[in-house]
Amino acid sequence: MKIVILAYNGMTLLDAIAPYEVLSNLPEVELLFVSKKRGEIKADTGFATLKTKYNFKDITEADILIIPGATIAFIDVIKDEKTLQWIKLIDATTKFTTSVGTGSIILAKTGLLDGKFATSHWKTIPLLKEDKAIFKADRVVKDDKFITCAGASAGIDMAFTLCDELVGEDQTRAIQLVLEYDPKPLYHSGNIENCDEEVKKDADKILKRNTNRQMGFLKKLSNRKVLNKIK
Repeated sequence: MKIVILAYNGMTLLDAIAPYEVLSNLPEVELLFVSKKRGEIKADTGFATLKTKYNFKDITEADILIIPGATIAFIDVIKDEKTLQWIKLIDATTKFTTSVGTGSIILAKTGLLDGKFATSHWKTIPLLKEDKAIFKADRVVKDDKFITCAGASAGIDMAFTLCDELVGEDQTRAIQLVLEYDPKPLYHSGNIENCDEEVKKDADKILKRNTNRQMGFLKKLSNRKVLNKIK
């Protein structure tokens, strides 16, 4: 089974690595990171990189495609026609096409989510709706072969959903035990519906700080229309 993970500069590393860790436990699996150009890919934090061995020309089919999101770099990706065309090319061969966080904004931009139920990071829900996907307020949303999930940590749950589809409950439970996935969050503030206004304001400040770190003034100016929709 070939699982392909799209990689691009500025992506959120956990969006890719969380599904990678879960799915690497499947039998006879091949996991490939693929980028537009082979080489070093910088994470959105600026603190880590990964190196891809494959580019779009190398990989033209897959059983599963995973599209990670980003704090803000997804805005560049949705303008990149070559990346969008490659996603559609791979999707034509997949059993499942999936996304994590704002990766669903990239997927929606291809038109593949038109009329499909989907979710995204809570901050970018307006963009998801704009691209004709039907927003559903669940952590993981499956519609036909498309599986989307909320922010970065939801990539783990999305991957277990995939495991359940591919190898069934018994093996999925076993993989869950291998990873000791038994979450008990310190606070129940990981869902926008459960948070008070002060927590939301503090989260907005963190997101704004991260965006400012990754995007200079001129770039923010050129992307102001998109940024205004997710303020």
